[in-house]
Amino acid sequence: MTIDLEVLINGEAVSQDAVERWERNSAGRALRRLGLRANHMDLEKLRAELRARKLQLGHSGVRKLLRRELAVSDKYARLVAWLSRGGRRYSVIEIVSPEGSAAAFANWFEELAHRSREDVMVAAAPEHYLIATDAAGRQEVIETNGGSPMAARFFIDYADLSTLRSTPDPDYPSEVAGVARTPNGTAIGGVRHQFRDEGSGFRAKLTVEFPTFILPSYLAPVFCKISPSPSLLHSK
Repeated sequence: MTIDLEVLINGEAVSQDAVERWERNSAGRALRRLGLRANHMDLEKLRAELRARKLQLGHSGVRKLLRRELAVSDKYARLVAWLSRGGRRYSVIEIVSPEGSAAAFANWFEELAHRSREDVMVAAAPEHYLIATDAAGRQEVIETNGGSPMAARFFIDYADLSTLRSTPDPDYPSEVAGVARTPNGTAIGGVRHQFRDEGSGFRAKLTVEFPTFILPSYLAPVFCKISPSPSLLHSK
């Protein structure tokens, strides 16, 4: 099921055409990273090819293909975190769904993470290469952050809010938030995704925290295509 979502950056609407152009470009980069070539621009086919390739490679295959840039991005992330001394910059995007409820969506996301539904998580955006929950309950992520030239590997702990600098907005009663850390445990940012009911649907305010000294290009928003089930969207 596909839902017409309204996307806003700095309060200004982003057209569906712009979102799809971003997705096509992102899909092309992701396919090249995974050893394939995009021979067409059909979005549905690109999504299916990427999802199949990620699941075919599995964890070890993804890590092996991306090992060199993951090693570089890990060193960069730790250096920038050290220079930033806990300071943060934010990348924020709002998405409005005409259906569903804030609490149901937040619960759905948390359930996906708890059950480690990688098939859904890696399909949410082209440059989500691996998103899985480990034995400690943390979410291991390998993805390209915003406008970064490299993929990165980090862990998000949704039970840990200790180093987040953003503050909850009281107008958004539902929240999914957690600290992001490098494999050696260095805090490099985190997420604070907030949701509220609005009209017949809900609004999401999605915030990603980066270290203060991150390159500005990393802050480019990422559009995620998520198609939850009709029964979930209509639950209030």
